[in-house]
Amino acid sequence: MIDKKHIGKVIADFRTSAPASQLRFFAKATGETRAIYTDEAAARDAGHRGLPLPPTFLFSLELVNPPSGWREELGIRTERILHGEQSFTYHRMAYAGDVLHFRTTITDIYDKRNGALDFVVRETRVTNQDNEHVADLRSVLVQRNG
Repeated sequence: MIDKKHIGKVIADFRTSAPASQLRFFAKATGETRAIYTDEAAARDAGHRGLPLPPTFLFSLELVNPPSGWREELGIRTERILHGEQSFTYHRMAYAGDVLHFRTTITDIYDKRNGALDFVVRETRVTNQDNEHVADLRSVLVQRNG
């Protein structure tokens, strides 16, 4: 069982941004065909101030930037983990070039099946360069024990 003393621990706190080229690549890779995600003029014509981040793109920014040392600190073995769940709550749009602040906290730790599975719930608050609340990301990591 992963020790519940880690509930409330901040495990990532970083700033990053997404260049327009990265957003275009992501849109193409995910099959997004709406021009607002690839063409700046189309985005402006649709009322945006630039290329908006495609849905779920914040998750990819979180994946490439967070430190992984927290997993070792909790005793999590990478070869035994699964991605259990992911959800997003959006509060405002983020755009290419925005400086985004990610702050991730462990909000719950629990087990199921008499300890055969451990669950770690992480919640990430994302704000922009103006300290406006952009989104909340929630993910559940599952570790198989035994």
